[in-house]
Amino acid sequence: MFNWKLYLVVILGFVIILSGFYANPIPLIEEELESALETLNQPPVEPVILREGNTVHIEMTAQVTNVEISTGVFYNAWTFNGTVPGPVIRVKQGDTLHFTLNNMDPNMPHSMDFHAVETSPSKNFVDIMPLEHRSFTYAANRPGVFMYHCGTAPVLEHIANGMYGVIIVEPKDGYPTDSEVDREYTIVQSEWYAEHDFNAFLDGSPEYVVFNGDDFTLKEHPLLAKVGDRVRIYINNVGPNRVSSFHIVGTIMDRVYTDGNPKNMLYGLQTVMLPASGGAVIEVVVNEEGDYPIVTHQFNDATKGASGILRVTADGLDTGEEPAMSH
Repeated sequence: MFNWKLYLVVILGFVIILSGFYANPIPLIEEELESALETLNQPPVEPVILREGNTVHIEMTAQVTNVEISTGVFYNAWTFNGTVPGPVIRVKQGDTLHFTLNNMDPNMPHSMDFHAVETSPSKNFVDIMPLEHRSFTYAANRPGVFMYHCGTAPVLEHIANGMYGVIIVEPKDGYPTDSEVDREYTIVQSEWYAEHDFNAFLDGSPEYVVFNGDDFTLKEHPLLAKVGDRVRIYINNVGPNRVSSFHIVGTIMDRVYTDGNPKNMLYGLQTVMLPASGGAVIEVVVNEEGDYPIVTHQFNDATKGASGILRVTADGLDTGEEPAMSH
């Protein structure tokens, strides 16, 4: 892959060397090149999601934006719409998706791979060149909790740098437990490695394993429920490399719909195994007040940040207390 920053550094070096042969310095050229080497940090662009009957118009933007992955720690991420994960997209089984991707990254092609659709990747998951856009039409015929991600080669680089999210396709006839659900949340597990280090993506250990893009939000702002609530969680492990052993301490999963398909219903699970890109719909009933840690039960990854809190209170409101993370 062409390394434009290295190219500019080499050019700058030659210019500086050549300037030594002349009496007059060339501060203007150096200033322009240094400006070109500045890290991109593009303001987030809001997605557009508009429904017209059974047709959903979706417009998303590939862009480079700094995101906070741990308190005070920022990563210069490749993103969809300036957030990691990208926007949660929610459609219905049988919808037609008219999708447009704007590539605002001036240096890199990007693309979109929706796991929720069945189509020819060579026709409909193609690269969008820098500062260009392109539209596609898909049918969302199968229900589930699906990953989406940039599919531009090398795919590992684009996912590890932050280009992923979740699209939920609601079943045409719903889930059997819909009428019982009191609260719904979405969690995305993912990994952060040394910034833009492909060797680390390929062979290294992640520096952070996180829920919803960082290691602090689901601790500082717990998911809330009231005593007696049935809580539904849409979960996807986008990887790119690790398996998730998703577990909510102090609960047994009353219902699990593997990959979010209502035909794949399981009962009474303690932990649900999620491969990279794997999803599920999980339901638990909480009958006592308290803080319930949410973790991957692969505790090396939980210790690196993949943990949060489900807070249960008598009225379903936050107590504002610091969570006691015993796991």
